[in-house]
Amino acid sequence: MATSSTAINSAIDALLFDLDGTVLDTARDFEYVLNLQLAEHGRKPIDYQRLRGVVSSGARAMVSLGFGIDEEHPEFDTLKQQFLTLYGNYLCSASRLFPGMSEVIDWAQREAIPMAIVTNKPSTFTLPLMDKLKLSQYFASIVCPDHVTHAKPHPEPILLACKQLNVTPQRCLYIGDHLRDIEAGRHAAMATVACRYGYIADGEQVEDWQPDFIIDAADQLIALCQSIADKA
Repeated sequence: MATSSTAINSAIDALLFDLDGTVLDTARDFEYVLNLQLAEHGRKPIDYQRLRGVVSSGARAMVSLGFGIDEEHPEFDTLKQQFLTLYGNYLCSASRLFPGMSEVIDWAQREAIPMAIVTNKPSTFTLPLMDKLKLSQYFASIVCPDHVTHAKPHPEPILLACKQLNVTPQRCLYIGDHLRDIEAGRHAAMATVACRYGYIADGEQVEDWQPDFIIDAADQLIALCQSIADKA
């Protein structure tokens, strides 16, 4: 589904993806870890659907939701570090590809379209997670916030991935499930795809982000890319 007048006018040279909420469904791991932490502090578990809506906003948002505190709270940093330590201990317990994403990867491989991951998830979690799921071999570039000076929504991580893939941003798609992803792609002069199946906060409408395209399931990306190529 196209949503804006910004159109890519060539065949796709590369696909760049956000990770959590776009390629990987990691929410159940975060649910387990946060509820384990909450139990250790004598607190009630968090509802999965509430948590799911903030996963793409990162550890800070999940800790804030679980403990009902903001980043100015004197215990916030300690709780966040405890959360991250627990996540590292239970990394990839239930994480998996979103339905249809395996088909996208297979299709891109057949079509010789290179792929990259551009995420705000630190490499200390991203790289082991990709290895555990045996996905690293399919992505020629994996850019994490500790690889750059500025994380998304700054375009630097996307531009670094393009450099590593040796592609022009204007001939690529950036696919993500958060406003930050769409802004980063736009700042990099790249056409953007919003994933409505991802971790969308309650009451949020992906149309409001003004992406170039919207998909409701991962495998819709194949038809979208084919349609763009046909019009080129």
